[in-house]
Amino acid sequence: MPTLPPPPPPPPKKPYSVTYLPANITVAVDPSKIPYDRHGQPGSILEIGLAHGVDIDHACGGVAACSTCHIVIKEGFESIPEATEREQDYVDMAPGLTPTSRLACQSVPDGSCSVVVFVPNWNRNHAREATH
Repeated sequence: MPTLPPPPPPPPKKPYSVTYLPANITVAVDPSKIPYDRHGQPGSILEIGLAHGVDIDHACGGVAACSTCHIVIKEGFESIPEATEREQDYVDMAPGLTPTSRLACQSVPDGSCSVVVFVPNWNRNHAREATH
């Protein structure tokens, strides 16, 4: 039986920004343009990053079935809904765990403030797959 992602949190209501470190890429997020693609929850930090050239590994395809998209929220943690039990189970397996560790595929900011995330070196995807 395939793994299904949890239901998405409500989308943000106003524009905000997400900064990805150490790449130092800041994305202005327009809620009317969400979803960008089908990687993670609509409006997730993973989906936004991938749509704007930020390489974040996501071995399970963004369905909260692994910990490869582990990120650390540096600013704006309060704007992301609490992790589900499923997300917590997987994020607990990530190396380098911190109190603000989350899965990028499940972290959907509510738009109440800007967000800064750190993508650990071990989960940056340095190879690109060919488009089909």
